[in-house]
Amino acid sequence: MEPSPKELSSPSLADPLRRRPFRHLAIASGVNALGDELGLIALSVLVFAETGSALATTLLFIGTYVVPALLAPFMVASFEPPAPRLVIPGLYAAEALAFALLALLAQHFSLAAVVAIAAVDAAIALTARSLTRGVTVALLSPSGELRSGNAVLNIAFTVGTAVGPALAGLVVAGFGVQTSLLLDAASFCVIAVLVFTAGGLPRSEAEPGRLMATVKAGWTHIRENTILRRLIVAQAFALVFFTLTTPVEVIYVKETLGAGDLGYGLLLTAWGAGMVVGSAAFAALRSASLRTLIFVSTVAMGASYLGMAAAPTLVIACVAAVFGGVGNGVQWVAAISAVQELAAPSMQVRTIGTLESIAKLSPAIGFLIGGVLTSLWDPRLTFVVAGIGVLAVVAAAVPGLVGRWPERARREGQFPPAEGDIVVLELLPGGMPPPNLKVEP
Repeated sequence: MEPSPKELSSPSLADPLRRRPFRHLAIASGVNALGDELGLIALSVLVFAETGSALATTLLFIGTYVVPALLAPFMVASFEPPAPRLVIPGLYAAEALAFALLALLAQHFSLAAVVAIAAVDAAIALTARSLTRGVTVALLSPSGELRSGNAVLNIAFTVGTAVGPALAGLVVAGFGVQTSLLLDAASFCVIAVLVFTAGGLPRSEAEPGRLMATVKAGWTHIRENTILRRLIVAQAFALVFFTLTTPVEVIYVKETLGAGDLGYGLLLTAWGAGMVVGSAAFAALRSASLRTLIFVSTVAMGASYLGMAAAPTLVIACVAAVFGGVGNGVQWVAAISAVQELAAPSMQVRTIGTLESIAKLSPAIGFLIGGVLTSLWDPRLTFVVAGIGVLAVVAAAVPGLVGRWPERARREGQFPPAEGDIVVLELLPGGMPPPNLKVEP
């Protein structure tokens, strides 16, 4: 019997943590977030130091976004059927090997090799996250602890990504790029051991089939589920606007506000602090309606961009950034909860994989548009476009989802409505974290 959305709200964060498998997954999520920040910063420093080219660094970021988005659906379908206790640690072990090779390239540099290995590693990471989410659903849904489990994972991820950039900067500055990459490889070994020793990890209810048929089945499931399809389309457009400002934040702070490097760091810190507060807020409000949380957090991010566009000083810009960060911290975990509740049990991993792919592909478009807008006009206009775009996506998406959701959910075999715990709208987070701050746990 499938749990209802009402049953998916657990009264205590401690409930899922009493389960050893989930406890190991939560710790692994935090370690993974720290390792991701360390690896990306070290690679960025390596590429720029060796090439002296901003274009080469941009190529690294595009490779780690676009390539995983294209490869992940096929990798997820390939690795879904085997036992997760073996597959997921194996994927993290592959990441450890990738970063060991990247550490070797720190002394024998090749831009093509670095970008290629980093892109493949990003695809492996996306696959591992999707499979872990599928395991989490299978592990916690029967006891109604899924939403609490998502809150715990979100806290672990957000704290890791907020602390990660500062820690990574210290490690790279103190020990060098090669040592940093080796430490990152070691962190993936730790994660592999954590997952392997977690005990019994349940499989998701995947349907058997050939690779292409399996991938197409996932896309068909999304296409035929009206609410899920509209949700994901809205997410794709929203994420483009969420990430318009990322490549121009440094220009906004230094040239528009005249605040310098310290001001740039303060703005990024303000957004990251807001994300930590947002993740804690979701944990405290985990019994609240997802509809309300998603709508409010999305509008908060749009309003935050408009506030930064109008900010005359750094202090006011930081206040607006905290406001947006809070929304960012609530929204992603609500997004995961929404998709998990809408997707059929046998399609959990593939649907989450699609969500993760969009979270990689759409920012590449947002980065490009934001850079063009700023080069043609100025950073304030980019923030205005981002804010208006986010609010426009909300306005366009709500009429197609509000009101008819309960009836459609019943017809399409999804969870029945239950006292406000109904997902109406979800828009992916993105926003103002540093370029190396991921937005997806």
